[in-house]
Amino acid sequence: MDPTVLAWALAQPAISRASVLAAAFTGGTTRVTFDGRTVEYRSLDELGRALSVLHAAENSAARRPNVTFASFSREGSK
Repeated sequence: MDPTVLAWALAQPAISRASVLAAAFTGGTTRVTFDGRTVEYRSLDELGRALSVLHAAENSAARRPNVTFASFSREGSK
C-alpha cells in the first residue's frame, strides 16, 4: 500500500468510503460496511487496490494541466 494513498484516505471525512476502507485496512480486516452494504475483499492487497483506485479518481482532476494563452507585442503607442 502506498503510504501517500493511505494518508489521503485517513484524512477524508469519517463517513466517506475512503476513510472506511482505510480504517479496515489499518485494522487488518477485509470486511467493510458502507451505506448499508457490506463488501468482503479477498485480501488486504485487494482492499489496498480499491483505495488506490479511489485516490486516483478523486485526484485525477488535480493532475490535468492548465493551459493559458498569452500574446505580447513589441509595438507600443507613441
